[in-house]
Amino acid sequence: MARKPAGSAIAVLLLLLATPVFGYVAAGLAGGVIPANGGWTAPGRGVRIYVEDNGIHTGIVLPVRAAGVAWDDLPAPGDVRDPRHARHGWRSFGWGDRAFYLRTPGWRDVRVATVLRAAIGSSDTLMHVGFVSEPGVGPSVRAVTVRPAEYRRLAAFIRASFQADGSAPARAIPGYGASDAFYVANGRYSALRTCNAWTGEAFRAAGLKMGVWTPFPWTVMRWLPDPTNM
Repeated sequence: MARKPAGSAIAVLLLLLATPVFGYVAAGLAGGVIPANGGWTAPGRGVRIYVEDNGIHTGIVLPVRAAGVAWDDLPAPGDVRDPRHARHGWRSFGWGDRAFYLRTPGWRDVRVATVLRAAIGSSDTLMHVGFVSEPGVGPSVRAVTVRPAEYRRLAAFIRASFQADGSAPARAIPGYGASDAFYVANGRYSALRTCNAWTGEAFRAAGLKMGVWTPFPWTVMRWLPDPTNM
């Protein structure tokens, strides 16, 4: 009996390995185009918020005070390298796997081992918080106006994502730069619940229109007004 060429066996193996990846991407794209809170429309007036996308992580940017909600305590000035940044009137928030967050601030930092570990799942998660100025809208930054009640629900979801020590967030971990910090978070990270899925959950919890599952940055950003197409 003739043996099958080694190349055929390798091709079959690669196909078996690739099938779950393709299935995951397809499911993510499908979840990203199916709307939750489909009847939601932006109000003419309200609280202006932003979503940022660095190609890997999405984050939510909120005013330091609005609709009865204040973020003066996050980050605490002593939790960042340069407390002078506390004068900025906006705060950025994101959630994710500790190792993935700390080791992959950008695409050049991505490592296969880090991605696989995060995809398998971990309860070692962090909230990323920064002092920022009001961002300008563009391809990687989108603005949304929400009603005060919606904003308060969004803020409550974000607050609940912190693993609090009493009434205050747990001790900070140094951030990427001089104006940000990480805090221990609640929740389990996995391929099913990524940092971008958390952003989508936050919007859905607030009652805003968003995909039913948003594991990738694009699945979040597609629901937000793109100023370059307006």
